This record gives sequence, structure tokens and C-alpha cells, in this order.
Amino acid sequence: MKAATELVAMQGRLGRGPRGNFPKFAESSGLTGNLFPMDDVDRRIIAELQADGRLTLTELAARVRLSVSPCHRRLRELERSGTIRGYRALVDPAAVGQSFAAVVFVTMRQGDRETVARFEKAVADIPSVVQAQRLFGEPDYLLRVACEDLAAYQRLYDERLGALPGVQRLTSTLVMKEVVLEHASLEHRPRR
Repeated sequence: MKAATELVAMQGRLGRGPRGNFPKFAESSGLTGNLFPMDDVDRRIIAELQADGRLTLTELAARVRLSVSPCHRRLRELERSGTIRGYRALVDPAAVGQSFAAVVFVTMRQGDRETVARFEKAVADIPSVVQAQRLFGEPDYLLRVACEDLAAYQRLYDERLGALPGVQRLTSTLVMKEVVLEHASLEHRPRR
């Protein structure tokens, strides 16, 4: 009973309904989707994991000033809701022979559902494409490509990228230097 009372009090302070309901601004603005009502503790958990994804649960709990059990419950809920989508290692591309990088802008000739689906599946099957994003306006897609060297990129461009379904034009820009690689997307900033 005490926990339920604390939850209701916390929700009142945060201006949110029970987890799973949208904050008031989302209801009034028509926003829908996977909004996960987070408080400052959830934000601190995410920020700590973005800074060091290899933290033990005990270390994480200490950093966010929770005991292990509530920290674990919150972490599981962040994972279950899809707020935390996974964990991975950041690899130095040069250390694995992928020191050449290019950004490729793709303009589609056709934008029908079938062509877009075929294009996206084909892009996902190219290991050298390390990131692909669909854009509003022109160009239609942005691809980040990593490979051995210029010759390997030319082969990839001629044999795979140029043969993607529905492509009208490819425009490449070569990456001179990585300035920010995997910047944390959420910093903990206490609310005022």
C-alpha cells in the first residue's frame, strides 16, 4: 500500500499518469508512439550507460544513488519498453581494416512502397553500409559506408550501391576525419 501511495505521489509531481499513459502534452498535441514517461533517475541511468555500457548493476546503482533492486527494476523496464534498445562495443574502424569512410546520398527514381521496401532490404544486406537513414525531401537516403580503401569503395559503388533497386542518383562525400563518434544522446540534466 505504501508503494502505491508513493507511486501516485510521484506521478502527481511529474504530471504523468501511470506508466504506459502519455504525458499531458502528448495527449493534447496528438503525439502517439512509444513515449516512456521518464524521471530524473531514469535519465541518470541512461546517461551512465551511454557513458559506460559495461557498468555492473552494482556500479550503476551506486552512481544513480539507488539500491540494486530498484535500479534493476528500472533498467529492466527501460529495456522492455525499448527505450534502451541494446548494448554494443564501439570499434576503431582502422583497427579492423575499415579506415575509409564515405557518406552516400541516395535519390530514388521511384518512391512506391514495393521499391522502397526492396531498396531498404538490399541496403541492409550490404555489410559495408554501417548506417542508413531515410530522409524527408531530397535526397531520399543517407548511407554511411566503411571499407578498406578507395579501391574497395569503388568496387562497392559499382557492384552494389549502383545496382540498388529504384536508385536514380548516388552522390558520395568522402569523410576526412571523425570528429564525434557515438556521442551520448541523453545527458542527465536535473530539472529546475
